Amino acid sequence: MDITVNQKTYSVADVCSLQQIISVVLHSPFSGIAVAINQKIISKNDWESHFLESGDHIIIIKAAQGG
Repeated sequence: MDITVNQKTYSVADVCSLQQIISVVLHSPFSGIAVAINQKIISKNDWESHFLESGDHIIIIKAAQGG
């Protein structure tokens, strides 16, 4: 199935959790990020159990330091 992450399309298995796609996209630890699917924030506690659906639009926001 196809999903969109930060305006880039990915083809993933029919059964794919949010946590799995985050690890594919970021290749780094999950600290300091927020995730929304179809404009709804998903709690970090739910990433492993939230399964994606075809056509989902995911936004990953990474916190940055500085001023």
